[in-house]
Amino acid sequence: MPKLTRRGFLKAGLGVSAVAAGSARAQDDTSPAPTAPAEDVRVDLSVNGEAHRLLVDADTTALEVVREHLGLTGTKQACGHGACGACAVRVDDTPVCACVLPATALHRTEVTTIEGLGTTEALHPVQEAFLSEDALQCGFCTPGFVVEATAFFDRWRAEHGTAEPTTDQVADALAGHLCRCGAYPAIYRAVQGACAGRFDEGPADRPRYDGLPKVTGAAKYTFDIQLEGQLDGRIFRSTHGHGIVRKLDTSAAEALDGVKAVVPLAAVGNKVRFAGQELVALAAVDHRTLDAACAAIVLELEPLPVLVGYEAALAEGAPLIYPEKKPNKVAPSAAEGPPLPAGWRGNLRGPLTSSLLSRPRKARKVPARLAEEGLVLEHTLETQVQIHTALETHACVAHWESADRLTVYLSTQSCTDSANDIAELFGLPQENVTLRADYVGGGFGAKALVQPHTRACIELARSAGAPVRLVLSREEELVVGGHRPAERMDGLLAVDADGQPAAMNLTALADSGVAVSNNIGLLWRIAYHQVPMHIEDFDVVTNGPPGKPFRGPGGPQAHWSLETLIDEAALELGEDPLALRKRWDPNPHRQRLYGWAEALPTWSGRGQVAADTGRYRRGVGLAGAVWFYLVQPSTECQLTVGPDGIVVSTACQDMGNGSRSVPAWTAAEAFGVTPQEITVRFGNSQYVTGPLSGGSRTTASLAPPVWEACQLAIADLVDFAEAHFGLQDAAAGAGGVQHAGGLLAWEEVLRSAPRRTYTTKRQRDEGGFFIPFEVGGFTVGMSIPGGVQVTELTVDTRLGRVVVDRVHLGLAVGRIRVPPLARSQVEGAVIQSTSYALYEERRLDPLTGVNLTHNLEDYRLLGIGDTPSIDVHFDETPWEHVPSKGVGLSELATIPGLASIANAVHHATGWRPETMPLSMDRVLAGVTT
Repeated sequence: MPKLTRRGFLKAGLGVSAVAAGSARAQDDTSPAPTAPAEDVRVDLSVNGEAHRLLVDADTTALEVVREHLGLTGTKQACGHGACGACAVRVDDTPVCACVLPATALHRTEVTTIEGLGTTEALHPVQEAFLSEDALQCGFCTPGFVVEATAFFDRWRAEHGTAEPTTDQVADALAGHLCRCGAYPAIYRAVQGACAGRFDEGPADRPRYDGLPKVTGAAKYTFDIQLEGQLDGRIFRSTHGHGIVRKLDTSAAEALDGVKAVVPLAAVGNKVRFAGQELVALAAVDHRTLDAACAAIVLELEPLPVLVGYEAALAEGAPLIYPEKKPNKVAPSAAEGPPLPAGWRGNLRGPLTSSLLSRPRKARKVPARLAEEGLVLEHTLETQVQIHTALETHACVAHWESADRLTVYLSTQSCTDSANDIAELFGLPQENVTLRADYVGGGFGAKALVQPHTRACIELARSAGAPVRLVLSREEELVVGGHRPAERMDGLLAVDADGQPAAMNLTALADSGVAVSNNIGLLWRIAYHQVPMHIEDFDVVTNGPPGKPFRGPGGPQAHWSLETLIDEAALELGEDPLALRKRWDPNPHRQRLYGWAEALPTWSGRGQVAADTGRYRRGVGLAGAVWFYLVQPSTECQLTVGPDGIVVSTACQDMGNGSRSVPAWTAAEAFGVTPQEITVRFGNSQYVTGPLSGGSRTTASLAPPVWEACQLAIADLVDFAEAHFGLQDAAAGAGGVQHAGGLLAWEEVLRSAPRRTYTTKRQRDEGGFFIPFEVGGFTVGMSIPGGVQVTELTVDTRLGRVVVDRVHLGLAVGRIRVPPLARSQVEGAVIQSTSYALYEERRLDPLTGVNLTHNLEDYRLLGIGDTPSIDVHFDETPWEHVPSKGVGLSELATIPGLASIANAVHHATGWRPETMPLSMDRVLAGVTT
């Protein structure tokens, strides 16, 4: 069994073993306590107050007992080695990691899971606090947090009453838990508030529409689906990064009892391009049979040199990763859509240029002229690979209900697109494919398209004649789950004698492994469109897993390069960095935010660069950001009103970004009722067309048709009420029909009204869109939203540690549709960008291409104790040309963090970071040279 791990769980897990043994001795039962059995043994335990007697073997974990034996799926598996806390349960009131605790340790204990903490009618104060403070997003980690927090709550109340714990005390209690969505600030508020007694009186505000099932463990994710006769699926993968398949023998695996299907995904003669590439898919009665089946497969590879990193791939004589005549048709895309055409030279693809209408010839000539009379700044910066690391790994359940009818449960960011793609791939009518995504445990761009595991799962189900569930392990997720590509950027900024930007040039090389589609230069182009630019984007293909779009694709890298040059120009010109941006920046939305940032005491009191000289040096850095205003015009809403109430349906999905709450709040505003009075139906491809959750398009696409459908329904309901109830001077009012005699509530109107359905489509903006047609399912709207981040941090020059203390982030995106959830999204974006800047870094073995950071111990994410204070400012100046008066914010909020933190480090120390992340060794080397 794997060992229990850091962050408190080692101590807790060992404590449970002692508690279990002590409990056994105390009970009047002659049966022996289990001791390292070689065969099945009896375990007697109580779970949520109900007694159970089970037979388990030595390899069975407590998590398997809870989820598979007892069907309590609220307890989640996310890492499998005790590092994330999603599987936490209370054993005799001690929180433990169920994924690493042997089931035999549960003998004669009382186990409490998330399902046993409270009911829908009577929640625990911690659950109520999580709902009220919106201390959750996707919800996959939430049960573990709640279980741990209730244990802390009980201890705290017993010792301190309703005194409020400090953030340090809360962080210490929850240190074994990870939230990839970044809900930590709200979790602090929730736990502190619950301990202080602010949620003892029962129901409070519940801004997130789907919050209740997430805090009670009732939410069913793809991983939780269990159909009758369901088999387990797995993919056998290459463990070498480059080679030719010379033998792939699955006969021994097929002959094993319990193996129900084997589907080849590669053939002899095929090329393996990365360690982790899919070779064979298998389905069996359980995971132990799959272990044996995978061990029985015989694979022989003719090895080829493994190319890891730019230098290896571009070296003279390096083997071609894509020797095909038309590599553009073979290489996968790291973007949401297919890659744009580009030429190839060996393992170098490109350039793609974003210099259209930006006077590239002038941009190339200006620097030489200004070398004497102006200012020319250049740099080379490198970012690392950042892995998406959603806590719910990629998962699929496929069920062929007949030869031409298929139901797929999928952790996806697009119900509509995924269902349509599956129908096309398998030659089925679209109406015969039902795709379900009831709850999605995070995505961040990695779950946008139909991927190899989905196709494999569907093929296995067809071959086996039974439903198959295929869930990637954490190790697989860290390999093929998706990543933000590494980037090498050579940037140049030329400033004329009048202190104006005269040219901006960028050459960018992306390493997306075997995938292509680098185009970060476009972000430079839209940020400072008035400046002559020469932009070239290249892909360097390597023997790494394929990259995928990651929240603000290309944005953090592009803005680090751009904002570093602008900061350096301000230093050279002796000008305040914020004042320089105000003078140069053409974006009206960012101009308003500069005024906000200028008024922050943090900024006005920042002092000179490297003013501190002691061990701890304080720095304040600023960076701006832009992103596109995207919208999906094909988005539809179906609104049904009648005796069943107000029901909004669309084939959208919610991966934690709050999409379900958008139609609830929009319809509630239109009718003048609470969001809880609206029923929202999501996560089913049989509903009308829903938007993809990506590019910050969902809210701007979904809110307008919901609002329009509500207006149509309200007009008809007023007419009905006037005629049916004989009302005088009837008109729509807040909460019902206003009439001469008072207000008739919508509830009464709907109870008598006939059932009516309205289907509306996302209308065009006033003045149209910047691109008047859909490209890959979306279009670009007029105007560019803006963001500005100010970061306060401390650099420990003795240890090389960077601590981000406080972040101020302002966004100008127009009207905020659901303010509490928007705040959560922004806080989560700050958490993710800070984690990217300080910790996250994937490492591949240069000899084999195998991922060395293959678990959540080696691949470090920012934890709750690392969380800075976060101040969020929304500039809600309405976007009058947009029907909902506002646009998306999730990508934009992620983009400026890297640059703002790097600029703050320079301000603290005088050292300009050139490589990310800001690991202690890099910082020490930088500040001591």
